[in-house]
Amino acid sequence: MPYKARFFSLLAGGVLLATTAACGSGAAQTAAPGGAAGDKPTVVAAFYPLQWLTEQIAGQDVTVQTLTAPGVEPHDLELTPQQVAGVGGATMTVYIKGLQPAVDEAVEQNGADKGFDAAAAVQTLPATAEEEAEGGEAAHEHEHEHEHEVSYDPHLWLDPNRFAGVATKLGERLAAADPAHAQDYKERAAKAVTALGALDQEFTKGLATCSTRSIVTAHEAFGYLADRYKLKQVGISIDPEAEPSPARVAEVAKVAKAEKVTTIFTEALVSTKVAEVLATEVGAKTAVLDPMESQPSGGDYLSAMRGNLTTLRTALGCTA
Repeated sequence: MPYKARFFSLLAGGVLLATTAACGSGAAQTAAPGGAAGDKPTVVAAFYPLQWLTEQIAGQDVTVQTLTAPGVEPHDLELTPQQVAGVGGATMTVYIKGLQPAVDEAVEQNGADKGFDAAAAVQTLPATAEEEAEGGEAAHEHEHEHEHEVSYDPHLWLDPNRFAGVATKLGERLAAADPAHAQDYKERAAKAVTALGALDQEFTKGLATCSTRSIVTAHEAFGYLADRYKLKQVGISIDPEAEPSPARVAEVAKVAKAEKVTTIFTEALVSTKVAEVLATEVGAKTAVLDPMESQPSGGDYLSAMRGNLTTLRTALGCTA
């Protein structure tokens, strides 16, 4: 079963390069429609990881705005009429197709020829086998409720190596859209790639030698991280807003016991109830693993990812 739009209404990463009357300094603001031509371009990011990456590459040459306020569960995001109008007035829209049906629809109807799908910049992973198994009849019904479906896992920003690939392509597209600052965009994109490469090396080294390589997560957001660093993800749920079936919980409990999992990972923006019950059942504790779907309360993407690495090393018994 492909990832359904219902599952990814926030994660829908979008970045709108627009022309606005704003005279911003690069700080994230509330997204607004495009303004008069000739003013400073505006980049609007629909969720935090794309906002962070865009800020690194845009520098002072654009005003960076965001569609999703900090602390808002990204899957709940809906666009206001003003934001939809902003898509129509944008010079470029950068997004992750299939994550946010409202953004997909706005791009298709107002700027299909100007869209840049970040997922198209890298090699994606397919939807998981667990999703196929869990979908069943209810999932089939959702196929008819939503047209904006994708067959890949959209959480690509959780692999720094793939995210670096997006940085390079985004730098090229910004350079093409704003030739006057083309070299600046490319240079800042190269710096972002270097920073993400360093983060990738930290994860590679930090997760090289661990007593277990299985991670049980509240929902299946960490497939790219697991794929990159040779971990095994066992997700309790596909949809972070829906409770998993008793059969799925029982299956995950069986795996957790068999593989001696000591930690069940939860998320800050979704209920921890099921994870806590599962942890009690298998004799494990819980810890927060951040899927980076919202801006961290402190720090930025890099520091939050390093926090994830520390959490993983503790939970998996890594010694390197």
